[in-house]
Amino acid sequence: MLSEQSAPVVRATLPAVGAAIGEIAELFYKKLFADRPELLRDLFNRGNQANGEQRKALAGSIAAFAGLLLERPGDRPDAMLARIAHKHASLGVTPEQYHLVHRHLFSAIADVLGDAVTEEVAAAWDEVYWLMANALIALETGLHREAGAPDGRTWRPMEVVGRSEETADAASFTLRPADGAPAGPFRPGQYVSVRVELPDGARQIRQYSLSRAPGAADWRITVKRVRGGAGPEGEVSSRLHGHVRPGDVLDVSAAFGDLVLPEGDGPLLLVSAGIGCTPMLSLLHHLAAERAARPVIAVHADRTPADHVHREEHRRLVRELPDGRMHLWYEEPGDDAEASRGLVDVDALDLPEGLTAYLCGSLPFMRAVRGGLLRRGVPARAVHYEVFGPDLWLGRD
Repeated sequence: MLSEQSAPVVRATLPAVGAAIGEIAELFYKKLFADRPELLRDLFNRGNQANGEQRKALAGSIAAFAGLLLERPGDRPDAMLARIAHKHASLGVTPEQYHLVHRHLFSAIADVLGDAVTEEVAAAWDEVYWLMANALIALETGLHREAGAPDGRTWRPMEVVGRSEETADAASFTLRPADGAPAGPFRPGQYVSVRVELPDGARQIRQYSLSRAPGAADWRITVKRVRGGAGPEGEVSSRLHGHVRPGDVLDVSAAFGDLVLPEGDGPLLLVSAGIGCTPMLSLLHHLAAERAARPVIAVHADRTPADHVHREEHRRLVRELPDGRMHLWYEEPGDDAEASRGLVDVDALDLPEGLTAYLCGSLPFMRAVRGGLLRRGVPARAVHYEVFGPDLWLGRD
């Protein structure tokens, strides 16, 4: 909660800070990487820095957090903070790095806003920053403790013991700890970070969902190769596809992520597009293994049946559920008589009361589906989603 003296200052200056936050974020990253170039090489996604998405995410999270402090002073935006904390924990972000970010962020604020940053204004926004930072540090410490790494060292070497080409652009990698120990537990729907050394010596990190149920000795991730076109070619996905084979060893984090099943037997709606089906597969594997009687509606959208990663596995898992239904939409369904042509039509779904929805796919896809669910009367609190890369949706929950 903001102090009585800071709240009116933040309220008065939020429009100005919000209007300049993009410029502030851009300058902040320039200062940060000039001081610590290894962070761009080994921690931050270089592709997202190049296209500006990371700057937008930082700006959105700060503005959203400040706005929520003013709108709901007695509440903490736990959903927003949890997503950030899980991502930070998977990357290995340390408490000390929050001090580094603070120094360069407030230097950028002063440079951009100039004389408008009075001592009073600086103190109020300093309070906003540390309220957010300390809440994240506490959450991340708890996540590390749950992962069995209270010192924050969640990385371990894992050997690739299997590789399978799922589609023309997607491959699965089966991972086992290099020391022969079991891969360990995780919650269905969670992801891991994978750190890959690139030809220029950079060690870039990306997140991939665990696409099978927990309980096995091995883990499986499924990676879609990001090809160049509208954006840059994916550095890590291209390296994994082009060079990683059984016998190779990768640095892999513990499992994190808050897209996990609720307790109880209420109905579930699992909506995915493209490679977004991977966390849904983990959820479905778990539900099928438990012979869960709860109603489960699986919805998937893709370009063609051939592009649908783990298509037969996806369909089989839904069929194994006592009360499972599947709806498929393909832009080009070909001869798949069970699929509809075009984009997902939320209005065509028979939605039971009290459902919990999970979404994973591109941001435009998830926004469209979420909007359709809200129009159908599904409460916003019942709609959960997973984003890989900068979360540009933070301010829209």
